[in-house]
Amino acid sequence: MDVFLSGLEMLARFDIALALLIGSIGGVIIGAIPGVGPPVAIAILLPATFALPPLVGLTLLLGIYGSSMFGGALPAILINTPGTAVNALTTYDGHPMARDGNPLRALGLAYGASFVSAVLSILALILLSPLLARIAPMFGSREIFLAALLGIVLVVLAHRGQTFPAGMLAALGIFLATVGLEPVKYTQRFTFGTDTLASGFDLIVVVMGLFALSQAFTLMADPEAAPDTKPIKGSLFRAMLEVFRFKRIAAAGSGFGVLMGMIPGVGEFTAQFLSYTYAQKSSKTPEQFGKGSPEGLVASESANNAVPAAAMIPLLALGIPGEALTAMMLSVFYVHNVVPGPGLFQNQLDLVYALYAALLILNVIVVIFLIFASNWLLQIIRVPTRFLGLAILILSFVGVYTLRNSVSDCVIAAGFGLFGVILKRQNLPVVPIILGMVLGGIMETKLRSAMGRVRSPLDFVDRPIAGFLAAVIVLLIVGHIWGVIRERRRGLPEDAHDHDMHHTQQR
Repeated sequence: MDVFLSGLEMLARFDIALALLIGSIGGVIIGAIPGVGPPVAIAILLPATFALPPLVGLTLLLGIYGSSMFGGALPAILINTPGTAVNALTTYDGHPMARDGNPLRALGLAYGASFVSAVLSILALILLSPLLARIAPMFGSREIFLAALLGIVLVVLAHRGQTFPAGMLAALGIFLATVGLEPVKYTQRFTFGTDTLASGFDLIVVVMGLFALSQAFTLMADPEAAPDTKPIKGSLFRAMLEVFRFKRIAAAGSGFGVLMGMIPGVGEFTAQFLSYTYAQKSSKTPEQFGKGSPEGLVASESANNAVPAAAMIPLLALGIPGEALTAMMLSVFYVHNVVPGPGLFQNQLDLVYALYAALLILNVIVVIFLIFASNWLLQIIRVPTRFLGLAILILSFVGVYTLRNSVSDCVIAAGFGLFGVILKRQNLPVVPIILGMVLGGIMETKLRSAMGRVRSPLDFVDRPIAGFLAAVIVLLIVGHIWGVIRERRRGLPEDAHDHDMHHTQQR
């Protein structure tokens, strides 16, 4: 309790409170604008956070990360267009409910489920922190290497139906991390004698290109769109209280969100589908799912909003991001010489609790804001998409240039932006590239560190945690190969498997 109070004291500063307020409200607004989403906003803000104190920058990004899905439910329910990718499942039951004349009820259930699940997940993680503080020191170089490798494997396997392209893109990310001066003897790798590549591909430049610039190019190239919406009438707070009629569904969704969030590379989509499937199978009216079922809406929103807090576990305990947004946050830690991993739980546990407390506070801020400002947010939805694209384009190039005052960085970012557009047009995932870059660097550093104490391949897995991680990696790969072989024997192509889930991820 003393450590938690110490974490709260760290937040009791004007600049941190202001960053949390701006991040929370800004995240809702960003989430409510279809076609933008938190990756774009965080990518644009990353260069600015490097100049801020570490906790200020992190609370700003955390505010956007934790609140964007609240805002994303608004267009998903009212105009059948998810504000963020993870709100796609919300359209299944939220929009039919709104179309049938109950938009207030749909929004109330979505916001109520989001708030309850977020609070439950944060409280669960606060209780887990002492256990993590004891387990984290057991991870040495070889364990962190294997955990990072497990993250890569999970990211690839999570893209069911696209495992081969996801694996190739993750390998591309790992390759990009090797360009430049290698970390031991400082010899140049893949620079072709150019000074531009001597420092390698900067993660932020790649992130800005693949997420922000690619989205800007897409918005500017697509037909103009500015959807129309009608005002919401009634008490949103009273509508939110109805979620307590579905306590079992909300608790189950929160549990799925926490478990899936802690596993690198899995994230919101898997948590949502597990929660939605459980709710449908345990419902007395399963035929209503997809037609305006309140249980289906609560299941999807409770699962996706429980993930952000849980996703901080592998990031803080092992220094391993589970998805693109936490990978971006990792760069903020590194810039300020705060190294996530076992040492963080041993030496800076108050910082960990401060981040959890920030997550708790931001959810309260978001709910209060939504109760009073939902009708105002409807005006944001109507912003023309090409205007948004131009604004993102300008802000992105300004952010890239200010990193190192380099025109070369702008050219590289533009190149990755065009590559990102191609990937989106082909329905190929972007996230494996970013995680490949981040986890590839971690894997190389930890492998070199571990090899000094390894005499044979068996020495690498002779410790309990290392052996367990290696066994999990082997079982996952063998299980996936066996699943593909079984599908081929049944005459089903791999890309037909879980087609609905993949289609939802690409929306």
